[in-house]
Amino acid sequence: MSLEIINLNKKFGSQQALNNISIKIDKNEIIGLLGPNGAGKSTLMKTITGVLDIEEGEILFNGKPSAQQELECKKRMGFLPENNPLYMEMYIKEYLMFVANLHQIPESRVDEVIELVGITPEKTKKIQQLSKGYKQRVGLAQAIMHQPDILILDEPTNGLDPNQILEIRNVIKEIGKEKTVILSTHIMQEVEALCSRVILIHQGTILQDCPIQEFKDKFNSLEEAFTHYTKSVTEA
Repeated sequence: MSLEIINLNKKFGSQQALNNISIKIDKNEIIGLLGPNGAGKSTLMKTITGVLDIEEGEILFNGKPSAQQELECKKRMGFLPENNPLYMEMYIKEYLMFVANLHQIPESRVDEVIELVGITPEKTKKIQQLSKGYKQRVGLAQAIMHQPDILILDEPTNGLDPNQILEIRNVIKEIGKEKTVILSTHIMQEVEALCSRVILIHQGTILQDCPIQEFKDKFNSLEEAFTHYTKSVTEA
């Protein structure tokens, strides 16, 4: 699997949400997509997955423009957006069977995914009855149901308690052994525990794209490095 983003630009009115973004991914890895609120992270993820149209620039998926193979790209990608849209009136297994049918994959995969994300004890409940942690797991289950080559997660552990964070983190780590994962988060411990590469975006521009140790470099922590890079741009 290869993904290449070339000179991607996106505007919302007068606001430059993405400014000449270029990224190349050509191996399985877990990438931490970092940046302050409003930096352009969600816009970038939604553009990669085809939720938002490409205005200027190009995205190549396996060497071919994504705009020429939209359906194929969506088949090969999994996406968990920040707001995790779910059908609250459906039962967990009913919902995941629905997702499996949409992807035209065997329903036997449903039980496998339920086990993988740790929702077996809850699988007979309606989604609306679940805690936020279990709802996140259901969202993750739908994102990996079709075994995508690239998994894009926008704040997957937002609002979870420490135990739930560890459990979701372990699931992501397992997936990252065989797939590419792009993970947006504000939790630096999560980045340190999961990611081999960091992409820092601020005001729609990539400030850093490098291995995590290089990003941390001379700083005592990822938080310190993050603050240094983003403040330097703001003050400039």
